[in-house]
Amino acid sequence: MAEGQKSGYDGHQLAPANGYARSDAEAATAHDAQELRRQKRKKWLLYGIAFVVFQTAIIVLFSLTVMKVKTPKFRVRSSSFNTVDVQPTNPSFTLNMNAQFGVKNTNFGPYKYDITTVYFYYNDIPVGSAIIRKSKASFLSTKKINVAVDLTSANVTGNPNLASDLNNGILPLTSTSRLNGKVELMLIFKKKKAVNMNCTMNVNTTTRELQNVVCK
Repeated sequence: MAEGQKSGYDGHQLAPANGYARSDAEAATAHDAQELRRQKRKKWLLYGIAFVVFQTAIIVLFSLTVMKVKTPKFRVRSSSFNTVDVQPTNPSFTLNMNAQFGVKNTNFGPYKYDITTVYFYYNDIPVGSAIIRKSKASFLSTKKINVAVDLTSANVTGNPNLASDLNNGILPLTSTSRLNGKVELMLIFKKKKAVNMNCTMNVNTTTRELQNVVCK
């Protein structure tokens, strides 16, 4: 009888010990699972922050490059001459030249411009003009425009420099114009841009060349 009581007493003592062990194991497992979820949430949060920063950088870069509208450039590029008739003794000149103009567009969208006129001057006196037709310069490109221009000294009377310039074979000219148009971005945004031409150049009447073209 004593042995039975002893045996029963021992079995009653072992049961709580096993329960405590299982509770500790379950608690540890739950803690590990909770920690794993916390680590995952932290990782996804970092991913989200990195994505927002990346998107913001892309938007800023896009705004500073693609969406930034720059003013195109309108210039005299070159010229060849069909007729060069100069009279140094009776100072006068008649020139027929094939001028090439350029509209340089550095934007990420086309520049559509209206019709305009280029004026040529000798010592601030008008000596000829050229019509530039309505057209467009494609994105990141230069539109080349060839126009025939007649230049004459009909309006230049009593200028003391003309005879000297014709004798030297160098005829200094200037050209001015204003080009009005719009830059289109992504077929949605339109920005008005006006371009001023202000060029100086020399016509070498001996070699029939356009030299020292400088545009601002």
